[in-house]
Amino acid sequence: MSDNTNAETKKEGCAGCDCGGGVGAGGSLPAVAPQDARRGFMFKFGAGLLGIGGLLAAVPIVGYIVGPARSRYRNEWVDLGATTLYPSGQTRFATFLNPIRQPTDGDAAKTACWVRCVETGKFQVFAINCAHLGCPVRWFEQSKLFMCPCHGGVYYQDGTRAAGPPPRGLFEYKWKVEGGKLLIDAGRLPGLEESV
Repeated sequence: MSDNTNAETKKEGCAGCDCGGGVGAGGSLPAVAPQDARRGFMFKFGAGLLGIGGLLAAVPIVGYIVGPARSRYRNEWVDLGATTLYPSGQTRFATFLNPIRQPTDGDAAKTACWVRCVETGKFQVFAINCAHLGCPVRWFEQSKLFMCPCHGGVYYQDGTRAAGPPPRGLFEYKWKVEGGKLLIDAGRLPGLEESV
């Protein structure tokens, strides 16, 4: 009989749920224990922190994926000076300010190159970096060779590979002459990914 009484009480108090009586005589739900309220707050707080952390971690990943589509190569023609600075049949060292620089770069923004005047009005402008591992090459006038001090890479005066570990010749900049000045396309560094 006591089972029937409990069942009847549950049916009257909670409309058949299994909460043990639920709504009391006053028609309100029982108060939530302070421990349960704190647990719910901490769960929401932790989930919020986890969401913020996930968003912060996603920013560089999204930037990595979207970045190349956003940034396009643009021509940045840089002045290397008058063409008279580069006599015919000679190779000269030149420097220019990298157009892709930051205010904090200082002297590191100065980029070097080798300018070879094949004949009047015709030039070759080589990146200073060896095609092997990027060490700076030097020009030796006596032997008419570019040589890399790091691993012994050697290049002929026209930039083609002569000996050593480099897989190819020196990288070349695109150039043009305007108003008696030699300009190079320095908006990108020449490399394997975009040959000229």
